Amino acid sequence: MSEKERGSCPLKRRKTDPKFRNRLRVTRAELEISQGELAVRAGTSRQTICAIEKGNFNPTAPLAMKLCKALGKTFEELFYMED
Repeated sequence: MSEKERGSCPLKRRKTDPKFRNRLRVTRAELEISQGELAVRAGTSRQTICAIEKGNFNPTAPLAMKLCKALGKTFEELFYMED
């Protein structure tokens, strides 16, 4: 079975700052929203959502704010720095 068939994240980039984390996956699960639905709401692609959730990509400030608005959360509720 190919990556596409499994629905895995095709964006394989280097890991971002290991201390910058997000709660997108947990928040999506709580709200029962798919990656695709969040992508539509935030005006981006499902692949970008996947890469952000995996820590392979840090969103730009405008995209981070769109994600917050799409999920009804503040920046601090979705993104944080790990000590």
